[in-house]
Amino acid sequence: MGGTEVNTAHRTPTEVGLSVVIPCYNEVENIAHVGTEVLAELRDLDFEVVFVDDGSEDGTLAEIKKFAATDQRVHYISFTRNFGFEAAFSAGYRYARRPWVLHIDADQQFPAAEARRLIEVAEQGYDAVFGVRNDRQDPRSRKLGTAAFHYVAARLLRIELPKDATAFRLVRTPLARAIVDLRLGTPYFLATVPRLTNRYTTVAVAHRARERGESKVGIRWLAGHAIGLFVAAGRRLTTLASVTALVACGLGVLLAVGEATGLVNATAGGVALLVLVATVLAVLALSVRFLVVIEASQARPRQFYVREATIPIDPVDLLFGPAGPRPGDELPGQGHDRAAIPGGVHR
Repeated sequence: MGGTEVNTAHRTPTEVGLSVVIPCYNEVENIAHVGTEVLAELRDLDFEVVFVDDGSEDGTLAEIKKFAATDQRVHYISFTRNFGFEAAFSAGYRYARRPWVLHIDADQQFPAAEARRLIEVAEQGYDAVFGVRNDRQDPRSRKLGTAAFHYVAARLLRIELPKDATAFRLVRTPLARAIVDLRLGTPYFLATVPRLTNRYTTVAVAHRARERGESKVGIRWLAGHAIGLFVAAGRRLTTLASVTALVACGLGVLLAVGEATGLVNATAGGVALLVLVATVLAVLALSVRFLVVIEASQARPRQFYVREATIPIDPVDLLFGPAGPRPGDELPGQGHDRAAIPGGVHR
């Protein structure tokens, strides 16, 4: 997948270059702004920009194409439909062709200039550096939700996460690619990095309010994402569920004996029975969710399908046929034609 790095294991981003991955979903108002900012702030480095259009419906792809036509370093991957945030950055990481991946969201809440702080820290020998919002410019509900999530994950469930880390990150491409190619049933990049390397850290970076468009990440999405992580990675949760089920069964037996011998009032027994049934149903729901996660992990589902791109795409990621260039072939733009590759075929 993507180019092959040679003798870059201990070299820094400024020495070997960056793939700047920008996932986009209905960000038509931000494309030119974020692209221009990235080109200006990283102008002295060797880098490429890879926009990943996650099936946008508002003209985002057209704006990306227009911007890509202005600079040979700018490329894009466009999905056949909306596959979600994880799929979008996974595609960018998988097809990054520089030894380091810099992830920047299209909303511009993290200034591109802050990438320098990530680079400085990475040059100390880290494999991954995550930005932490300094004076976060988001609604209070989002701040409280994030704080609660990290508390439950780290303190209660003992899931190792880079503290307060965000999607604004700089990661060695082989590491990023290894993580996304795991194709977990419940992918969670932040929780997977510590499983593969201990050379990761965080650094405080500036944060600003979104100026254009609306956030595509709502409370419902965040809650579902958190529950998926807690069930998939939090072994404490499944252990607690097992213990709870055993205790409920034991109490149920005692309750039955108590009612049979007249030691327990019928009304009180009925209420207690309802509580026990509710507890068992909750444990059952959690167990079913866990089994779904395990089954999805074993199935290794496809994360996305590509409709067109300006970089070579592996045929397995193309929905409409395997024809066309494979990773490692001549890059469109290095020759005479820089047109998109719809379905993997030169236009």
